[in-house]
Amino acid sequence: MCGIIGILGSHEVAPMLVEGLKRLEYRGYDSAGIATINDGVLDRRRAVGKLVNLSDLLVHEPLAGKSGIGHTRWATHGGPSATNAHPHQAGPVAVVHNGIIENYKELRLELAEAGLTAQTETDTETVALLTQKHLNEGMAPVEAAMATVDRLDGAFALAFLFDGEGDLMVAARKGSPLAIGHGNGEMFVGSDAIALAPMTDQITYLEEGDRAVLTRAGVEIRDEAGRLVNREKRTIKMDAARVDKDGYKHFMAKEIAEQPTVLSAALSAYLTETGIALPDPGVDFAKVDRLTMVACGTAYYACFTAKYWFEQLAGLPVEVDIASEFRYREPPITPGTTALFVSQSGETADTLAALRYCAGKAERILSVVNVPESSIARESDLALPIHAGTEIGVASTKAFTCQLTVLLVLALKAAVDRGRMTEDQLQDVLASLRALPGTFNAALGRGDDIRDTAHELAEARDILFLGRGLMYPLALEGALKLKEISYIHAEAYASGELKHGPIALIDQSVPVVVMAPKDSLFEKTISNMQEVMARGGKVVLVTDAAGASIAGADAWKTIVMPEIREVLTPLLYALPAQLLAYHTAIAKGTDVDQPRNLAKSVTVE
Repeated sequence: MCGIIGILGSHEVAPMLVEGLKRLEYRGYDSAGIATINDGVLDRRRAVGKLVNLSDLLVHEPLAGKSGIGHTRWATHGGPSATNAHPHQAGPVAVVHNGIIENYKELRLELAEAGLTAQTETDTETVALLTQKHLNEGMAPVEAAMATVDRLDGAFALAFLFDGEGDLMVAARKGSPLAIGHGNGEMFVGSDAIALAPMTDQITYLEEGDRAVLTRAGVEIRDEAGRLVNREKRTIKMDAARVDKDGYKHFMAKEIAEQPTVLSAALSAYLTETGIALPDPGVDFAKVDRLTMVACGTAYYACFTAKYWFEQLAGLPVEVDIASEFRYREPPITPGTTALFVSQSGETADTLAALRYCAGKAERILSVVNVPESSIARESDLALPIHAGTEIGVASTKAFTCQLTVLLVLALKAAVDRGRMTEDQLQDVLASLRALPGTFNAALGRGDDIRDTAHELAEARDILFLGRGLMYPLALEGALKLKEISYIHAEAYASGELKHGPIALIDQSVPVVVMAPKDSLFEKTISNMQEVMARGGKVVLVTDAAGASIAGADAWKTIVMPEIREVLTPLLYALPAQLLAYHTAIAKGTDVDQPRNLAKSVTVE
């Protein structure tokens, strides 16, 4: 969600803070601000909207100083405004915060009795006020910050800066990620390594409950119980932290185009010349009785797709759950259950909470993540990186197809482990899978037809997506992508459910996108398509050449994809879903990379 950057530097930090915040824009935000210490004096600047507004403010009202913190805010408590923007300051302390303080109302009442009244609508201001109260009581800055953190309920990543303390910063994390960067006579704090990449490649990830005291000489980390601890210092790959557009107009366009490359990387990581190789300790699906898969948003649709693969290929019973609902219904975890969690960031709050619910109940916990150092990866028995590289666009594209790739590899291994697929059959499927990046490249060359169709879809207020079998989750993903970035209301249905209610919505003003490769369910899907057209609906048929020759003439628009093995169709047909959404959003003039109200990494429940 929100982005945090902190610097104890040897140069003026205001420009560096703004640059760090720019690298965190992908997380989504509606306001931004920085605070610095100059000659011992704490001061701040805040602005609503894009970072350019903060930059303009700093031109007219500059901030000097070599110590500072910065923040991009995605509103939870209190609407977007300069008053509600971070950093929040209470007397001699400024605070930036990612997360939610659940007991802030109770703390506010206590603070009001001490004469400290909130000036904003935010929960974060309570953290600053409580720290001020402890300072007023005679505590030293570090002691005051630690006492404050002890009182907080909820999820948070925090960075504190103190008036008169130009060589001190305090950081803490619980439920939200936070990284410490190590420099030469400098120290840094960031929500993730991306923000810190231009300044250092030496990163320490704080563990759950950690508190860190930073000076330019280094960092002292204590766990939640107050014990001094050592956390590993890692060297991050700078290429993985690049956030430039490489000549593309939007990150989303760049990331769509990168899919052949990242799919090749994912396949190289898990396929050998002779078969499938998972990282140690691996998993034997012959010993798995049931698979429970949990995720949010696009990752949930990746899990939903994989359910078809695991059940059809491997005969393995699968349950798929939305993470935000999973633990609250307290599902029984039976013996022999393996739990699998999918998250691009590896920090998704609901998914992480669901994982912790399963810890100690499931036989094994697996995760499919894009960030190997993330909380979800670290708390899994086996973490499987998707090798998508940094994804900046809020609407997931390359991460989704890489998630599907890794999940399909797992399903194929499960099929072999459980005796449902011979080695010869496996090699046949793997040959098609290895050819997938080339097929993707061919499909990317057909983007003009999709763009032309999208420009006409941009006139619609409502759009429906239909699909059967493996195409049903893809229809759901297509509808999600479209509403995320174009703001057009879009819904998806299993094609066979059309006549059980949604057909009432069909008229000439409601386009219907039908995902229908010439697969084993093609004829039934086309029958549903005919039901739409009989009621005046305008059909956009997404199919292959064989499907187009049968049904393309009847459709309003036809988008032809390369022919591909049926089991691989979800991977390829993700591309037209992405491009339809992208070009529709372009036609409507929306913010493709940072759609309103959305955040890339959702680290609050």
